[in-house]
Amino acid sequence: MANVPVITFNNGQSCPMLGLGTWKSKPGEVTQAVKDAIDIGYRHIDCAHIYLNEPEVGQALAEKFQQGVVKREDIFITSKLWCTFHRPDLVEPAVKTSLKNLGLDYLDLYLIHWPQAYKEDGDLFPKDAEDKAIPSPVDIVDTWKAMEELVDKGLVKSIGVSNFNRKQLERILQNARIKPAVQQIEVHPYLNQHKMFEYCKAEGIVVTAYSPLGSPDRPWAKPGDPNLMEDLRLKGVANRHGKTVPQVLIRYAIDRGMIVIPKSVNKDRIAQNFDVLDFQLSPEDLQSIAELECNGRLCSMGDTHHPEYPFHEEY
Repeated sequence: MANVPVITFNNGQSCPMLGLGTWKSKPGEVTQAVKDAIDIGYRHIDCAHIYLNEPEVGQALAEKFQQGVVKREDIFITSKLWCTFHRPDLVEPAVKTSLKNLGLDYLDLYLIHWPQAYKEDGDLFPKDAEDKAIPSPVDIVDTWKAMEELVDKGLVKSIGVSNFNRKQLERILQNARIKPAVQQIEVHPYLNQHKMFEYCKAEGIVVTAYSPLGSPDRPWAKPGDPNLMEDLRLKGVANRHGKTVPQVLIRYAIDRGMIVIPKSVNKDRIAQNFDVLDFQLSPEDLQSIAELECNGRLCSMGDTHHPEYPFHEEY
């Protein structure tokens, strides 16, 4: 089986650098996608409560465990705490819901999905009369302390954050008993996150790149939006290596030292996305691709009025 590179976290836990993303994978499609991915060789599946498909992911895992294809300890499973469960007393019930849905006793990694806390005890996207997200007054540091308790209780092996800006991450680091192992952020050539990546590296935090292919199936994409798949520079790099543009994009994250989690439910594409272990981008390739940076953020959540909205800061 192809040898996926592995990265070690600041707590000594390790994680395969290539995983399957499940955002936007519909219930009814995601079970087969996860089964296909495991058969192809993926050993890292990235999930989240808000994707509303964890029971189907759990079904796939159960089948593969039952068939003896993989054992629990062979596979790395990530999930994420949603914004309406930031209140400390809701954190443990939230992870237990994900564990139940996934059919697992523990998670390898649990992330705070976004720094914005939303009003609890109702909709997952609570909105006011003006259609704006309703904030919760919970302090992210208190949420983090509840996350640390999940590690103490053996419910999760590692904890981290997602979509945090530098100031928010600094607040966690200043108050943490257990340091974040991971920061998961949008990374691709139009948003290469150089500053955040260097900051995380200096702090011993691993970066996971989501939407590495530019999330062409994002629901809010408009005709005429820039499309990484059609980028002539990327096509040139791909042709030189005898690879596809998506394969170059996945390799772009790995060769920079990031975990990468491309999403697909198409078996051929899941296989193609895994077929990136037999080549490497040169320093010249990496430099050339880095020049495509244009602050082209595709996933912003849109709730810019929220006091903890992360992307007002440069990084």
